Formats: sequence, C-alpha cells, structure tokens
Amino acid sequence: MTPIYTALAVLVTFIWGVNFTFIAWGLESFPPLMLTALRFFFTAVPLVFFLKPPKFNRTLLIYAIGTFVMQYAFVFTAMHLGASAGLTALLLQIQIFITVLLAYFILGEAVSRMQIIGMLVGVLGLSVIALNLGGDMPLAGFVCILIAAIGWSFGNIASKQASTQATQQRSDGAIIPSNTGRNKASALSALALVVWGGLIACVILTLSSLIFETEAWQLATFTEASLKSWLSLGFIVYVSTLIGFGLWAHLLSQNTASKVMPFALLVPVFGMTTSVLLTGEVVTWWKMLAMILILSGLVLANIKMKLGIKRQPI
Repeated sequence: MTPIYTALAVLVTFIWGVNFTFIAWGLESFPPLMLTALRFFFTAVPLVFFLKPPKFNRTLLIYAIGTFVMQYAFVFTAMHLGASAGLTALLLQIQIFITVLLAYFILGEAVSRMQIIGMLVGVLGLSVIALNLGGDMPLAGFVCILIAAIGWSFGNIASKQASTQATQQRSDGAIIPSNTGRNKASALSALALVVWGGLIACVILTLSSLIFETEAWQLATFTEASLKSWLSLGFIVYVSTLIGFGLWAHLLSQNTASKVMPFALLVPVFGMTTSVLLTGEVVTWWKMLAMILILSGLVLANIKMKLGIKRQPI
C-alpha cells in the first residue's frame, strides 16, 4: 500500500476505535435497534437525494445487511447487554481474519505466510478475551459480537466487489483513463455505496425496532434524550459511518483485502485507550496481553514477503 493509503487506513481505524465510546454514550438514551436505525436514517438522508444509486443487486444487499444491519444491530445490542466499549472493539476484530479467508476462497486474493502467522498471533489475542468472559463481557454479548463479526466480513467482500465494479466505468460506460479520474470515481462510488446501503439498513432496522422495542417509540424517548447522546449520534453518523466507511470502501476497492484488513487490528487499541480515558474502563493484565498480541499480529501481517499463493475464485 502507498503511504497515503496507509495513512487513511490508520485514520479510519482511529475513528472506529473512538466510535465505541460514542456508541456507549448514545445507548444511555436510546435502545440498541432504535439507535442503529437512527444512525442509518441520518446516514442516508439527505445525501440519498443527491447521489446516484449503485446498481441494486445481490452484492449491494449483502453489503447493507452484513456491514450495517448485522454488524451494528448486534454490536449495539452487545453493549446494551453490558459489553464494555474497549472489549467490544477488541473482540469484533475477529472479522479481519474471516474477511481475509473469504477473500482467499471467494476472490482468489493471495495471502502470504507472514500474514497467516500474523493472523494466528492475532487470534491468540482474541482468545485471551474468550477465556475471561464475565463482568464487562457477558456470554450473550460475546455471542452477539461474533455474529456481528461474521456480518461485517461478508459485507467487506461485497463492498470490494461493488466498489471495484462501479469504478471500472463512468456513468456513460466509458473507461476512466487517468488515475485521478479513477480515484475520484472510486471515492464517489464508495460514498454512494454507504449512503444507499444505509437506506436499506434503515428500513430493515426500523421495522425490527418497531417489533422488538415497541415501547421505546414514543415522543418522550426523543425529547428526554441527553445532549451527549444526540452529539454521540452525530459523531456515529457523520464521522464513523459516512467518512469511515466511505474511506474503507475506497481502500478495499484500490487494494487487496489482505493488505487493508490487518489495519483494523488497530481499532481495539484505539478503542480500549479511549474507553479507559473517557469512561474509566479498568485495564487488567489480560486486556493488555490481548492488545499486545493483536498489535503484534498486525505488524507480522504487514511484513512484505512474496510468499502468497494465488487461488482461482470460486
């Protein structure tokens, strides 16, 4: 990856790490499914009226359901059940390894031996969390986060496929000749993917909230919500979702998943640090061990060695 892509990847992971603390603050006033539905309503509106929709197909649907509905409905629910912001950020990163494996088997992307070693070290870090369930990571929350990780992994693959297809041609079908043109088209298509995917997610999540959180749908829920929760919702929508996922989709469209996804291992580091500083989450020896292993996995996974084996996509 080029230096600019590397910098963008680090920026996105910082935003997503901080985002877990804002989610915790948002959940102080809104139930999880409602908060998730509000997130994607404001993600889609008003931009949905100005951006040309991507081609509606199975890829877009998988992206919206996997990345937005499954990931965030279950992450928000896990935190509502008592999972701390730092541990949620840490455990969710199992999606990195699932994504790389899916890219290997489905897209035929190469994976080097050092990347495999890095992923194994990262898994050891995540295993430390699994061995210390309870307290700020209840079993129900653990299961919810695993489901969220699986959803995000499939969404990542769909995002790469949709963004790559969209940037290959202009709206009139002509091939974009210059790198600048390709980059602008990629950024625009990535934003459209997030906005229109968010609209699909909003519909699904609103219906789900109306069914499972019926009592919350009253005027008092909105009028009595704290300013901190509303400001947190703003950060979740405009910084984490529009900027974060827009840049992430662009990165995946310009680079192989095996190069981009390891950077997501920085999310729990930023997430844990922010949670400790802003919410007072207690740092234990096993949390530190898990973060050290995960960061070590990131370093190993990004050592450049031409040992990848190319598979044919299936």
